[in-house]
Amino acid sequence: MSGREQMDGCMQSVELIVIGASAGAVSALTHLLPPLPGGYPLPILIAVHISPRDTGSLVALFRERCRITVKEAEDKEPIAPSTVYFAAPDYHLLVERTRVLSLSNEEAVNFSRPSIDLLFTSAADAYGSNLLAIVLSGANQDGSKGITAVSEAGGAMWVQAPDTAEARSMPDAALAASARARALGLGSMTELLTQGMGRR
Repeated sequence: MSGREQMDGCMQSVELIVIGASAGAVSALTHLLPPLPGGYPLPILIAVHISPRDTGSLVALFRERCRITVKEAEDKEPIAPSTVYFAAPDYHLLVERTRVLSLSNEEAVNFSRPSIDLLFTSAADAYGSNLLAIVLSGANQDGSKGITAVSEAGGAMWVQAPDTAEARSMPDAALAASARARALGLGSMTELLTQGMGRR
């Protein structure tokens, strides 16, 4: 079986997708989210480094562009299918073992709140091998510790190919964190996300 077939096949066991992004996030997410069909079965949690003053801006932008539900995550909210949840600016977004969302305003991690590492690590604890974590463009190393946690839990990891990212520091750090993480172009990610769901 080829590496591409293995990545495509991994979508059959995925129950949750988590995405982390920073500088270059809007451009990268615009490639991934709008192509998802209405009724796309998986929930998607997204942590983006954004100014606290920009509350609701990402939700408003992608709500207009997407065919599935897009909303800001709320504390103690059950995770629902066919929904994109954005972390609220200046709040950490975590996944509880009972598979509900949790918000925290505890200290920033590596100068970041929301922390991609915290999102990925908590999701790996709750979903294990049924998790897909995606690291997109970013200018720091947030997400690399989370990728390690996802790898140890047996989850799947995709990383935006560094040479295609507006800022490659986050993709480079994520790829260095796990030999199992796969570098992919955004077009390949979109194809795998949508085709994999077509065969569920």
